Amino acid sequence: MTTYAVTYEYADDAAALDAHRADHRAFLRGLHESGTLRASGPQPAVTSAEGATAAAGALLILEAESPETALGALDPDPFRTHGLVTARSVREWTVVIGGFA
Repeated sequence: MTTYAVTYEYADDAAALDAHRADHRAFLRGLHESGTLRASGPQPAVTSAEGATAAAGALLILEAESPETALGALDPDPFRTHGLVTARSVREWTVVIGGFA
């Protein structure tokens, strides 16, 4: 298995995110219990020194056969199915040091 880092960007809709957060976290807990998801957590919105704003989102670390498989495992995420994930990306991550190595 290969380790992948997936990033989410969230819609700017706090009420909808709050409404679906429990189902989103239950879904992620299931992926963690199956061994697919190693870790996940939110990332706040940030503004760069140049004034550019990056949306709030999340970082998810998964074990999968391919980038497509990693994203496919996340397709049923309630945040995604309700249109609250506005962008996502996946990159292979070679862990050299630390708990994921």
